[in-house]
Amino acid sequence: MTATCDIAVIGLEVMGRNLALNMESRGFTVAVYNRTAEKTDKFMEGPGKGKRFVACHTLEEVVAALKTPRKVMMMVKAGPAVDTLIDALLPHLSPGDVIIDGGNTHFADTERRTAYVESKGLLYIGTGVSGGEEGALKGPSMMPGGSEKAWPLVKPIFQAIAAKVGPNNDIPCCDWVGPRGAGHYVKMVHNGIEYGDMQLICEAYWLLKHVLGLNYDELYDVFDRWYQGELNSYLIEITRDIFSVRDPEGDGYLVEKILDKAGAKGTGKWMSQLALDLGVPSTLVTEAVHARNLSAIKEERVRASALLTGPTPQHYQGDREQFIEDVRQALYASKIVSYAQGFVQLREAAKEHQWPLNYGGIAMLWRGGCIIRAVFLERIKEAFDERPDLENLLLAGYFRRAVEKAQQPWRRVICTAVEMGIPTPAFSTAIAYYDGYRSAVLPANLLQAQRDYFGAHTYERVDKPGQGPFHSDWLALRRPPKN
Repeated sequence: MTATCDIAVIGLEVMGRNLALNMESRGFTVAVYNRTAEKTDKFMEGPGKGKRFVACHTLEEVVAALKTPRKVMMMVKAGPAVDTLIDALLPHLSPGDVIIDGGNTHFADTERRTAYVESKGLLYIGTGVSGGEEGALKGPSMMPGGSEKAWPLVKPIFQAIAAKVGPNNDIPCCDWVGPRGAGHYVKMVHNGIEYGDMQLICEAYWLLKHVLGLNYDELYDVFDRWYQGELNSYLIEITRDIFSVRDPEGDGYLVEKILDKAGAKGTGKWMSQLALDLGVPSTLVTEAVHARNLSAIKEERVRASALLTGPTPQHYQGDREQFIEDVRQALYASKIVSYAQGFVQLREAAKEHQWPLNYGGIAMLWRGGCIIRAVFLERIKEAFDERPDLENLLLAGYFRRAVEKAQQPWRRVICTAVEMGIPTPAFSTAIAYYDGYRSAVLPANLLQAQRDYFGAHTYERVDKPGQGPFHSDWLALRRPPKN
């Protein structure tokens, strides 16, 4: 077989197939392979027919079809299948060749695999790919990390197929993130922010539906207005569109017919777990994961609804347009908190793993192609351009002013939700984080006293900074009970 291909894509499910089509549409010749040969043949007889694709039915054929240094992109299910495929490829590749994992892989696996592949004399890239099947076909956001020497080899392909932004639509939403597992970690945080964004939007929808009784035509109009302003984002856009879709199989709107049990693929949970490991309060993604978990116990919730009492939404007595604006402000402020927490976690992970992350650059990787793409990401880049060592986005001028403006509407919305018995876990945890972060003093002094009382965990004293630690015999010092 003649070596004519610029890159190989292994795995022809939706994402792999669409990425291959994207590459070919940009002028690259692509070797395609699927473990099930029928899928390869079906691809070649369908969307790949007559185009710059080379069908391969063995890994030997894949390698033989590639120009050197060879570039092989794996689009297979994350987990053991990736390790198996790497081991199957290694005997056929040569030093300097590049293996790429484009799946939703846990960053720790990418850290391990980078070291393993490099020990064999090859290069490895773990790249986050966001944008779903449409993004993969037309231009995703890509977050590559791993062996830095591999970046110049794949950069022309990756930046050609990535989404483009900027005044001239020529800035690719793809750039080098950092060593080892940095790319997949950034993708994980992207997905965690996505979890939070989606939950916040769902809570806004539920409030408008049950507090004001808006119908789906009215909801469409509200979200369309929001899309024209500072909430402009892909998720607001598709939510607006969802409200316009009628059930093709009957009366009413399709969204009404969908069972309220949310699925999850694990990246939000990973972010929450790793935040706990780092000691970072990424509360919004954690609450969003729990909200999905709560939705999943549908049958139990139905039983509980017949037994547990609480308020039910009443006819809203206030200004309806003002409440819609309050919800918009609450959504925007909570969204700022979500991104602030995500970037704090990236900062702490970068310290932990010695990754030289460019936070403003990461914001621009998410400006187009990906699920959380939004106009306000440019504000995040501006904040980090002005202060690369920024501790928290809430401290940046633009975001500080935005949250100050939204505070009273934000609080009114949450009070209304509580009074009417409407769950708003993401809105509530966002403002709790904000109030906690702006507090110079928290009740953790009592918590530390409790820990010292029952477990001699010690404490520090505010009047003796730098001294200690201190421990007290609380039982001996206490006031005895009256009895």
